[in-house]
This record gives sequence, structure tokens and C-alpha cells, in this order.
Amino acid sequence: METVSTENAPGAIGPYSQAVKTGNMVFCSGQIPIDPATNEFVSNDVAEQTEQVLKNLSAVLEAAGTGLEKVVKTTVFLADMNDFAAMNEVYAKFFDANKPARATVQAARLPRDARVEIECVAVI
Repeated sequence: METVSTENAPGAIGPYSQAVKTGNMVFCSGQIPIDPATNEFVSNDVAEQTEQVLKNLSAVLEAAGTGLEKVVKTTVFLADMNDFAAMNEVYAKFFDANKPARATVQAARLPRDARVEIECVAVI
């Protein structure tokens, strides 16, 4: 196993790695909408948060030697399932050609009170 780390995505806020590579797979930890340049949320808007989360995931995947086009599974955590449509609209732009398997759940609370968090598994 090999841990993946990049300064182009927010650092872990706990005892975990941004991602772990094993074999030809990479398992990305959940990303929240922190802009790595400011270490702050991009906004409180769920669409803007979703875009930043997917940019962060993309940066971690790139550091692992892969990209969003190789994602096979995502899990989306929403603070409010009423945000599903807004999140889904942005998500669809990032996964236009590749449509990975996905689960979407409402969580009681997300880190730093984010409105969205996404984790993924990809092929390298």
C-alpha cells in the first residue's frame, strides 16, 4: 500500500490519508469544500461546494496517477437531501462520459458543517 498526498487538495483533518493506492486501485477519502489555497470553504452554496469537492478529488486522483474518468464508485454525503438536485447538476458535469456507480446519503452532520462530502474509488 502507498499513501497519496498532494498540496493541491486540503490536507487531512484527522489521522487518515487523502488516498491510498493498492494494486491498480486508489481509495480516496471524503473531500469537503475547502479551497486548498485559503483553507476555507468556497461558499455556503451546495453547488459551489460540490464543484470544489470534485476539484479536490480530481487533484488527489491526479496525485495518485489517475483521474475522474477512471472513477468506478462514489459515495456522496449530503447534509440535506433537499440539496440533491443542485449537487447532482454539478456532479453530472464532472462525470459526463464516465458515470461511476454511486450512493447518495443524507448524513446527520458533516465535517466542519459542510453541505456535501464525496469519496471515491478509482482504477489507476
